[in-house]
Amino acid sequence: MDTESSKIIVFGASGRVGRAAVAEARRRGHHVTEARRTDGDVTDPAVVARLAAGHDAAVVAVYEAGAVPGDFFPAVARALAEGLPAAGVRRLVYVGLASVLPTSGGELLMDTPGYPQDWREFYVGHGAGTDALRDAAPAALDWAVLSPSGDFDHEGGATGGYTRAPAAADSRITQGDFARALLDEVESPSLHGVHVGVVSV
Repeated sequence: MDTESSKIIVFGASGRVGRAAVAEARRRGHHVTEARRTDGDVTDPAVVARLAAGHDAAVVAVYEAGAVPGDFFPAVARALAEGLPAAGVRRLVYVGLASVLPTSGGELLMDTPGYPQDWREFYVGHGAGTDALRDAAPAALDWAVLSPSGDFDHEGGATGGYTRAPAAADSRITQGDFARALLDEVESPSLHGVHVGVVSV
C-alpha cells in the first residue's frame, strides 16, 4: 500500500478503538475519513459503498448498544462484504472480540471456567459477524479480524510493540499498541481471512 497517498475510512470513529485508529493513521500520514453512526447505517451496503468510495482501505470498530448482537454484527459483515468491493476498497481490518478466540488449549475463551457469562449473547453475536464475513466476502475483499487476546489496558500508554497470541483472560494490550497492529495490517497485510489476537510486549 502506498502510504504517501492512501485514504482510509474508519467506521466507528467515535469509539475508543476508533479514535485510537484515527490518531495512529494520521500519525503515519494517511488521509482519514471518520465515519460515525450519524453518517449512515453501516448495515446498509449502499451506505457503506457511498461512504467508502475513493478509499484504499477500511478499519471497522462498530457497536450498536440497542441492537440485537446476533442480528447486528452479521448484518454489518454482509454490508461490508458487498459495499466495500462496490466502492473499490480492497482491504478491510475489522475489530473483533477475544471471547470467541481459542486459547492455547483450543477452548474458546468464552467457554473457559470462570469467564464472565453476562455478555455471552454479545460474544456469540460478534462471532456470528466474523462467520458472516467469512461466508459473504468476495475474493476482491482482503479482510482480517484483529482483537485483543484478552482485554484492553485502558490506563497504559503505547509500549511500542505487540505480538500475536492465543486468547487468555489475563492478556492485555494498550489502545495505542492495538491501533498500531490495526494500521500495520492496513499498510502491509499479513493476515487474510482470519481472526487473530494481539497483546502488548
